Amino acid sequence: MPGTITGRGVSTEGMPSGVYPIGAAATSIAAFAGWAPQGPADQATRVVSWADYQTQFGGFDARSYLGYAVNEFFNNGGQQAYIVRLVWNGSLTAASGSPTACATATASSVGGTLTLWARNPGAWGNSIQVSVVAAASDPGRFGLQVQLGGSLVENFANLSVDSTDPQYAVTAIESGSQYLTFVNPATTLAAAPTAVPKATAAPVSLSGGADGTALVPSSDGNFEVALTSRATGGIHLLNGVAAFNLLCVPGETDEATIQKLQDYCALKRAFYIVDSPQGATSASLSVSGPAGTVVPGSSSASLTSTPNAANSAYYFPWVSIPDPLSGGQPKLVPPGGFVAGIYAATDTARGVWKAPAGSAAVLTGALGLQYNLTDLESASLSGQAINSLRQFAAIGDVVWGARTLEGSDQGGSQWKYVPVRRLALFIESSLYQGTQWVVFEPNDETLWASIRLNVSTFLQSLFVQGALVGAAPQQAYFVKCDADNNPQSSIDSGVVNILVGFAPVLPAEFVIIQIQQIAGQQSS
Repeated sequence: MPGTITGRGVSTEGMPSGVYPIGAAATSIAAFAGWAPQGPADQATRVVSWADYQTQFGGFDARSYLGYAVNEFFNNGGQQAYIVRLVWNGSLTAASGSPTACATATASSVGGTLTLWARNPGAWGNSIQVSVVAAASDPGRFGLQVQLGGSLVENFANLSVDSTDPQYAVTAIESGSQYLTFVNPATTLAAAPTAVPKATAAPVSLSGGADGTALVPSSDGNFEVALTSRATGGIHLLNGVAAFNLLCVPGETDEATIQKLQDYCALKRAFYIVDSPQGATSASLSVSGPAGTVVPGSSSASLTSTPNAANSAYYFPWVSIPDPLSGGQPKLVPPGGFVAGIYAATDTARGVWKAPAGSAAVLTGALGLQYNLTDLESASLSGQAINSLRQFAAIGDVVWGARTLEGSDQGGSQWKYVPVRRLALFIESSLYQGTQWVVFEPNDETLWASIRLNVSTFLQSLFVQGALVGAAPQQAYFVKCDADNNPQSSIDSGVVNILVGFAPVLPAEFVIIQIQQIAGQQSS
């Protein structure tokens, strides 16, 4: 009803439209897990560039594939990633029974009353130097200057030791420093200062930090323990992020662990990019199909017959790159970082429904491939759900396959192709996020009609973009939400059921060219 009418004329009133636009979910936020010499080890950390990764995690390190994979991701079109840093912290039992050194944080006493630690464990913290600067205008305040490798990186002024002061030192450092913390990592308690520290004549170096044992995937089993342990976080640290779409664990080839990661990705509506073992060959894979290694404490497991194999894809062979740590000498690295970047670039340029493969899927930054496959080898591998990286003289090194690990010729799966599976995950995520408004609405025909309208509008936008096949919308998708699939029993349980169907565009894997010669007419 309109409000109180105060005069003759036209009265207007806003009315709810019942339209709740469904936004497109992200498709190419990557997550990387691996060992690094520095960086947060208790959370998944967002990075938006290679420079960002270098600042927080130290860049390239010869002991780990992680930095190389992240660099390849950003070089090939990636724009956003989460990093899970794995370290050995002493609370885990080594898989192989061999002694494993723990990563420890540096610490130092500064100015007589301040006890500070490096923000996260590793020998990198031994390069931190801290100075206390007196506040000339107020003897009850002080400043802290932080140097890393001799360069000033942080400067905090007008700090106080009064916990009620807005510039309380503990609060300022904990919320504003990337390098220091008052929290003792052994007790997780803050060593709060009790008196104003004295100005230091020279910077005080932190000491005692150690990298611990570098965790190497598919070796002694310790990497896998750290990766999958809920006690220390591992891959489960990604539970704390809003969303990720692609998972890479560079160099991880243990079969049982890959199976666990497939299951985890299925729970998160994500897609896992699987690296083949470095020792794999075209001949061995043609016999075994997608295969990995078996680390101590693990067991052999099929990569293709698991319930969630469709949420992953397998890539072979490894890629040769110029190693910046050895003056540009060739180094073999797993293909996953390159592939994840190409996924992201393809999503941006064409959409998640376009296969991330073909002549446009060129590996930026590659020197070459471990093996140069022939057409017959590539076709044989493709039939077993193995995606090839190929080298073509006129193009370069490219991704030349778009099968999921459920996509063998014998499998007959509806999720045979990477773009089809990823499109389904995209639609599912978008609809899940875009229908939250439904919660606690009256579960009746009015609600069902509104749901049909909003979901159909979203699917129609995909149809217009070419993501769905069909001469008309009715052939491309349908949305059912009515009394048929919402009986009284569902209503009584507080459940609203929405059935969505879509017809995906399938990639053209094979090109058949038919040539027919037309005989010339004979002159009479």
